[in-house]
Amino acid sequence: MGSGVADRLFTDRQLARLAELSRTDPRLVAHDLTAPTPPVAAALAGADALLTCWGAPPLTADVLAAAPRLRAVVHAAGSVKQHVTDACWERGIAVACAAGANARPVAEYTLAAILFANKRVLSSAHRHRALRTARDWHAEFEGAGNYRRTVGVVGASRVGRRVIELLRPFDLTALLYDPHVTDAEAAALGVERVSLDELCARGSVVSVHAPEVPETHHMIGARQLALMADGATLVNTARGALVDEAALLPELVSGRLHAVIDVTDPEPPDPASPLYDLPNVLLTPHVAGSLGGELHRMAEHALDELERFAHGLPFADPVRPQTLGHSA
Repeated sequence: MGSGVADRLFTDRQLARLAELSRTDPRLVAHDLTAPTPPVAAALAGADALLTCWGAPPLTADVLAAAPRLRAVVHAAGSVKQHVTDACWERGIAVACAAGANARPVAEYTLAAILFANKRVLSSAHRHRALRTARDWHAEFEGAGNYRRTVGVVGASRVGRRVIELLRPFDLTALLYDPHVTDAEAAALGVERVSLDELCARGSVVSVHAPEVPETHHMIGARQLALMADGATLVNTARGALVDEAALLPELVSGRLHAVIDVTDPEPPDPASPLYDLPNVLLTPHVAGSLGGELHRMAEHALDELERFAHGLPFADPVRPQTLGHSA
């Protein structure tokens, strides 16, 4: 994993558990597998499993040749696309990840964004700070609130499904767009499956949770944004490239739409970007996912999977190569 990641990822208790589960020095962390130090090279040569996280180097054929016993990779984070290569799948290496654990804070962030967006919290806070006097806020925000509003969820990913679940206690209607989900599957989730255009037209909030694959590049473009109602909010906690920023900016600068944006393309935005200063935009620096103490949840999930592997059990949350074409 990347430099410094292990220090943030594990608690002392989790490091002790790792030492109990495996014949390893939990303080030995590899940052480079192409020219490993002697201790790392020796550990790699005898490794049955690798525990990885953010910043893990690619597991190329050459790296795998130096790890003849390797049978499993347990990733203590979400996507494995950056380091699990075709050579891993060709070798038959089992892969697990903590995407489910990382989906939870993203979904929680999204739920907060949806509820605050419909309540017009950001707008009312800016107005209150500017005016600093009594005001008929009911008149000014007459259309605000979360009662019987419609939320569009773009993508039935782990995060998208968790968002749908978190929305259930509220008086909200959830719509779903996902070409890989059937009407029956959508009904089981408790949502109405619609086209992307219909979702954008009906949603007071449109929340993006699709994976970044060629088919989803700029999937929220000028057409979809134009269909959104005046005052609607776009929430993006997925990937910046899923939204055409060149089409979004005019809608935000005009004030017609609102946005909660945690991911951009490029990331971070150019220092001169209007996104930093627009009063109808909440811009955060890619923090919706696991942050601070939430990293320990991913570590715990990874250790659970490592324990299953050590006991000869299948992974609870395996990554399958055939799903990577339409997943994060």
